Amino acid sequence: MSLPDAFHDIAKRVNNWGRWGADDELGTLNLITDEVVREAAAGVRTGRRVPLALPLQQDGVQTGMIPGRVNPLHVMVQINQELFGPGTVACSDDAVTMGLQAATHWDALPHVSHSGRLYNGRPADSITAHGGAGFSGIDTVRHVVSRGVLLDVARARGTDRLAGGHAVTPEDLDAAEELAGTRVRAGDVVLVRTGQVQVCLAGDRHAYAYPSPGLSIRTPEWFHARDVAAVANDTLTFEVFPPEVEDLWLPVHALHLVEMGMPQGQNWNLEELSTACGETGRYAFLLAATPEPFTGATGAPVAPVAVL
Repeated sequence: MSLPDAFHDIAKRVNNWGRWGADDELGTLNLITDEVVREAAAGVRTGRRVPLALPLQQDGVQTGMIPGRVNPLHVMVQINQELFGPGTVACSDDAVTMGLQAATHWDALPHVSHSGRLYNGRPADSITAHGGAGFSGIDTVRHVVSRGVLLDVARARGTDRLAGGHAVTPEDLDAAEELAGTRVRAGDVVLVRTGQVQVCLAGDRHAYAYPSPGLSIRTPEWFHARDVAAVANDTLTFEVFPPEVEDLWLPVHALHLVEMGMPQGQNWNLEELSTACGETGRYAFLLAATPEPFTGATGAPVAPVAVL
C-alpha cells in the first residue's frame, strides 16, 4: 500500500533535503551551533543533574513485538581472574547482547526509509547486512549537547499521564510551551512528556507498549517551524500507537528521520525531570545526550543527563 497524499503533502512542507548541502549526514543537528551551546551552558543555575535513562536490564521494555530487538543480556566473562599469575591483580569483565534500540536510545536518520529513500535522497539500499548504514549512521553524531526544553504535555493537560492512544497535537505542544514559560527555539532538543513511562516503571511492559500516547502526524510541522534539532519522549513507539490514521504505520518516524533529517529518541524517563522543572518553574536546561558511536548503526543507546 502506498503512502497517502496527505502524508506526501506534509513531507513537502517539512523536507530539509539539500538544506545543509548534498553531502550532509547530520540533518537538523546542524542547528546546534557553538552559540546555542554557549547559551545553554550559561543557563545552568544550580548544577542539579537529572538522569533520564532507563536501566539496561534483561527484564527491559522490549516485548518481542519487533523481531531482533532484544532486551540487554548481561553476562560475566571473567570473575576475579588473576591474569598474570597467582597473587597478581585480579580482573572481572562483562559482556552484553542487546538491541541498540532496546532501552533509552536515539534513532539515527537511516532507522526508517520510505519510497526507497533515506534522508537527503540517499537510496535505502545503501544500508547493507555487513556494513550497516552507509550514510548518517549513529557514529556520525559525534556530540549532542544543547539546550533541552521539557514540554510536559501531561501536566499541561492537568493529568499525570495521558491516556493510551492519545495523539499529542500541535495544540498540546503550544499548551506545554506556555506552561514551560519559554519558547522553543532553533537548536533546542525537545523532550515531550506523556507520563507513559510510569507504566513501564510499574513493571507492565506490555501495557507500556500498547496502547500508548504519542506524537500526532500533525506535529512534525510544529517542530520544523521552530527549527528543533531533535525530539525525544517517554514512550516505546514515539508516535501514537495504534496509529491515528488506519494502516498508516510510523508516519512520524518517516517525516522526522527521512524528510526532516531530525533524530528522535524513545524510552526516556522524564518523571524526575518533570518534578524538578515543576518545583523550580524552569523547563529549560543544559542537555548532554550523545549516543554510543556504533559504526554504521541505525540507532544507539544513550544515557542523557539534564543539568538545571
